[in-house]
Amino acid sequence: MMERADSVQKLYTRMRLWEFPDQYVIEPTDGSSGSSLAVSRVDGSMKLIDEVPECTTVRVPKIYTIFGVVGILRLLAGSYLMVITERECAGSYLGHPIFKISSMKVFPCDHSLKSTPAEQKKAELEFSGLLNVAEKTTGLFFSYETNLTLSAQRLNDLGDESRLLPLWRQAEPRFLWNNYMLEVLIDNKLDPYLLPVVQGSFHYFQAAIGKDIIDVTLIARRCTRRNGTRMWRRGADPDGYVANFVETEQLMQFNGYTASFVQIRGSIPLLWQQIVDLTYKPKFELLKLEEAPRVLERHILDLRKKYGAVLAVDLVNKHGGEGRLCEKFGSTMQHVASDDVRYVHFDFHHICGHVHFERLSMLYDQISDFLERNGYLLLNEKGEKMKEQLGVVRTNCIDCLDRTNVTQSMIGRNMLEYQLRRLGVFGAEETISSHSNLDERFKILWANHGDDISIQYSGTPALKGDFVRFGHRTVQGIINDGCNALQRYYLNNFVDGTKQDAIDLLQGHYIVSVGRDTAASSQKGGLESIASFPLALGLVFTGFLFATMSLRQVRYDFRHFFFSLMWASISVGLAAFVRANGRVFCNRPRLHNPPR
Repeated sequence: MMERADSVQKLYTRMRLWEFPDQYVIEPTDGSSGSSLAVSRVDGSMKLIDEVPECTTVRVPKIYTIFGVVGILRLLAGSYLMVITERECAGSYLGHPIFKISSMKVFPCDHSLKSTPAEQKKAELEFSGLLNVAEKTTGLFFSYETNLTLSAQRLNDLGDESRLLPLWRQAEPRFLWNNYMLEVLIDNKLDPYLLPVVQGSFHYFQAAIGKDIIDVTLIARRCTRRNGTRMWRRGADPDGYVANFVETEQLMQFNGYTASFVQIRGSIPLLWQQIVDLTYKPKFELLKLEEAPRVLERHILDLRKKYGAVLAVDLVNKHGGEGRLCEKFGSTMQHVASDDVRYVHFDFHHICGHVHFERLSMLYDQISDFLERNGYLLLNEKGEKMKEQLGVVRTNCIDCLDRTNVTQSMIGRNMLEYQLRRLGVFGAEETISSHSNLDERFKILWANHGDDISIQYSGTPALKGDFVRFGHRTVQGIINDGCNALQRYYLNNFVDGTKQDAIDLLQGHYIVSVGRDTAASSQKGGLESIASFPLALGLVFTGFLFATMSLRQVRYDFRHFFFSLMWASISVGLAAFVRANGRVFCNRPRLHNPPR
């Protein structure tokens, strides 16, 4: 039922990229009989050619083996071709090979820069520098044969006409990571080169239960609508799209049967932010409170259309800094609550603390009726639908990383047990925990999944991952959490602004403009243009060093006491100034501030 028709033009799986002085030529080398693609190094224009041209210069062209074209990005003067230079097989999805991108490379088509004004050239170099950050994007996956942006249920529901379309046209735009970069290739009707790429996670294992063999796959699809980094993308935008929105699908295959269960996570769907300011935990700011009902309604309506019934599980603290968000989310949900839309609050930290995660069973007791009623997809050996998923659990904490992953793994575990009982693999009282091999592999599967999603959003593996991985908290896990928390602080304050700019540029959330960006490049000023935290920190320490040195000389000359006092005062004053202007001293995004 989910096979693609043979008549669909296939994607090229291996190519050779020739770097000529005036153009790049991409030649299929996978046995396909298609034309080669020539890309001008002057302006990025494209055309199909029958054969690779002969080299007319003494210099031999560089040749690269590539495995796909990610897309092309147009900036102020030049265009930039992004390709896959290394891949690794990650497993299979419904019988089709899935690959993970190990390495990408950007090839500039910017010879026209030679004739552009100095200010425009300067702005172009700043933008193209962001592509170096983009090359290092993690968690990118693709398939040459199947639509990775759709869950098994949505793939099964595709009509015959849709199955005949190229993969990029079947793709769900919100999960298509290179959607914006494919536009130029789409305009040039280059279907065999149009490779859909998804950001997320892909892990699987095979386990024996007695004489039975089961395959379990866990796949995550990250939404691109409000994509970004932990502190620079929070909450929802006015259209109801939320930050860190990830669809997680757990697949189980056994004796020709396929069971699929989908969960989602996403930031609290209100207008709120938490701007870094050098403090360890910046304050939460609720914005435009009068807009909250409309934004939440749009978000829930979108989920209803895509997934059916919705159960929102809110794991944030009821008191403290998170309390206002919790209260506003809960009260606003009352406006949209119905038979098919429910809200459950579970104060994870208060109930489970730092070690008693087994108390999540109390949450499962509250939501088990929803899970049993809305079920999962089940296909028989012929690919016929025996059962379908009618609703989805939407889980959130503040970051939708650590508490969320622990909770989703618990729900996934219960649903897998439910499916195995349905297929007769498990007895009525049998659980995953009673099979040590299956239990260990399942824990590792979800721990790796949580780490992947966390690295993409926060820059570090997930906290509380030891519980997911081992079933209990460990001393090493608590130490790792401390180290990861400090690393998050550093990345959030001093790295993620630039990373956010790179994401916005690649996803088309920021479209470059000659007039605006050239002017912006030449009009930087004020404190933000000279603020440097490393420099300020160095001056503070230097002041304290001089103060200490002067203090040691006091016994020889009392005047050094006043010098010591002066240096200490300067250091304290500078530290207070940096603290008061913390936001300015952080690494901030410069390109795109979404409307609020």
